[in-house]
Amino acid sequence: MSHEPRYTVNCSILFTELPLLERPAAARQGGFGAVEFWWPFAEAVPSDADVDAFVTAIEDAGVQLTGLNFFAGDMPGGDRGLVSSPKRSSEFRDNLDVTVGIGERLGCRAFNALYGNRDDRHSAGEQDDLAVENLGLAAQAAARIRGTVLVEPVSGAPQYPLLTAADALTVIDRVQASYAVPNLGLLADLYHLAVNGDDVDRVIADHADRIAHVQIADAPGRNEPGTGTLPLERQLGDLATSGYTGWIGLEYKPSTTTLESFGWLPREHRAVAG
Repeated sequence: MSHEPRYTVNCSILFTELPLLERPAAARQGGFGAVEFWWPFAEAVPSDADVDAFVTAIEDAGVQLTGLNFFAGDMPGGDRGLVSSPKRSSEFRDNLDVTVGIGERLGCRAFNALYGNRDDRHSAGEQDDLAVENLGLAAQAAARIRGTVLVEPVSGAPQYPLLTAADALTVIDRVQASYAVPNLGLLADLYHLAVNGDDVDRVIADHADRIAHVQIADAPGRNEPGTGTLPLERQLGDLATSGYTGWIGLEYKPSTTTLESFGWLPREHRAVAG
């Protein structure tokens, strides 16, 4: 039985026309019932007042928070996570309780742990060993609220070592072999996988049961579906046929305004219940 896709709007890359705290309400006005965010603060441990303001913005908008990134460093400056970073590992650990605490307050159960860029001052083995430890700690923290830690292959970051689904699954396997934590899953961003040359159809066919979250953008360009050449509609159908019933994160750069960029998705399909 096919499953109607459930879309969630990534408000860290969409609705950037607006201040961050106004974006959840804008998503709601656009017809969506769910949002996700990268880490929405400048530091690993924001003030209680800043956390409360974020939580209130989501609650007041009447949307579900479906995904949140752990603190990932300075993303505009090129950082892509702290999980494997010997220099900044402590910031990641300090961030765990804050992130999971926000999730607990808002009913969010999916937390993306960006792996981090390679650091030439440390061996790859040292960084990978640290990542296993940190992902184990993250999974233990998320398990307190029955949450899942996501591991994501990323494109466009030359020093980021996880490029394919297999790369991420290898890391997850290592964590699960070292810690008794079942709650890690693959974040399959169909755009990143395609741009990195992964066989997206094979990933869906072989690993649908390990995909804990999906994000989409078209390629080339990372704009909304229909602006490029990726067979996103078919692939989402294949995912549903394979049993994926989770959220589909809209994580693309709008080619026009954010609201105009939703033209590919009729309003009646934007906020499917469930």
